[in-house]
Amino acid sequence: MKRLLFTGILFLQIIPIMGQVYQTADKKASITTIKLFNNLFKALPEGILFGHQDDLAYGLGWEYIPGKSVIQDAVGEYPAMYGWELGDLELDALINLDSVPFKKMTSFIQEGYEKGGIITISWHANNPVTGKNAWDIGGNAVASIIPGGEKHALYKSWLDKVAVFMLGLKNNKGEYIPVIFRPFHEFTGNWFWWCQNVCTPEEYKALWKFTFDYLTNTKQVHHLLYAYNPEKFENEAGYLQYYPGDEYVDIMSFDFYQYGDPSNNSDFENTLDKRLGILTEVAKKHKKLPALAETGFLNIPYAEWFTKKLMKGIGNHQISYIHLWRDGGLVNGNGKYRFAPSQDHFIPVGRDPSFMDFYKLYISNKFIFEKKARDLKLYQ
Repeated sequence: MKRLLFTGILFLQIIPIMGQVYQTADKKASITTIKLFNNLFKALPEGILFGHQDDLAYGLGWEYIPGKSVIQDAVGEYPAMYGWELGDLELDALINLDSVPFKKMTSFIQEGYEKGGIITISWHANNPVTGKNAWDIGGNAVASIIPGGEKHALYKSWLDKVAVFMLGLKNNKGEYIPVIFRPFHEFTGNWFWWCQNVCTPEEYKALWKFTFDYLTNTKQVHHLLYAYNPEKFENEAGYLQYYPGDEYVDIMSFDFYQYGDPSNNSDFENTLDKRLGILTEVAKKHKKLPALAETGFLNIPYAEWFTKKLMKGIGNHQISYIHLWRDGGLVNGNGKYRFAPSQDHFIPVGRDPSFMDFYKLYISNKFIFEKKARDLKLYQ
């Protein structure tokens, strides 16, 4: 915001963004958040931002080494996006469900932001009725926490903790760091307590709207972009079945992983192509950013998966970002849980069958990593 003084009268003017201006769902979003949102639209023709979950925290055979990064180890450059997880924050735990201390997470988020990267945060909240983890589907949990439900007060206390964490994310100037917040994802599956098998569209919409309104209006958290994120869908109507409305969403995304043997079928790339086609069209209609919020192939046993499956499925679809899921490494306990290629000692150089293929993805100029993201000045 800049001040203009004319004939003794003080005017306040919001600094305009060149070209079309896209409105964030939060009408009181911070200037930096608005700039990021609009700059991500401007960046769509420049390529796809590449992200990785827990990238700075751990990888195969290592954890919490300052400056170390799974993606940087692989290709010599940091990713453009960093994903983190809030699960167990609602329980007042000191570490999240992936064993990352929340204090360290805050530092990693600040580090990624200073590199010019984008921050995205998911939330695998525990089941508020059974007390078990997010994968426990008992107890009609969504109905219990929306307004009028018996666990509504408990859920508000959880959101209070989310707000405290989000409001603690500041840069070295004391300004809030924008975050893409992706709660209640993969709801078209059947494995979380908020999924379609245990939650009606009306209940889901009520949960989303209350979450948005409480964080935005009650807790005054104004640096979040909200990502709507089903898993499977076959058409536009299916994608929008649980959609809470344009005034509650900034990003339209979905999750899609490779399963089975990709060497003898084309199911992954064909389905990815189809769903990205649906996504980009519906996002354009609603003036939202399209994204592939989670993807990957566990342990990458197919050497050319990145180019012959992932890149082939993406094709020429213009999306904002893709995000690989995390590498378990020491946190997983056995060093055999990963979605990104590795040059670490668990897999000596030349023995990871996917490494060179990932490098082909890196040099394809189709994806944006740290250096180009910084050049794009997404926060300015």
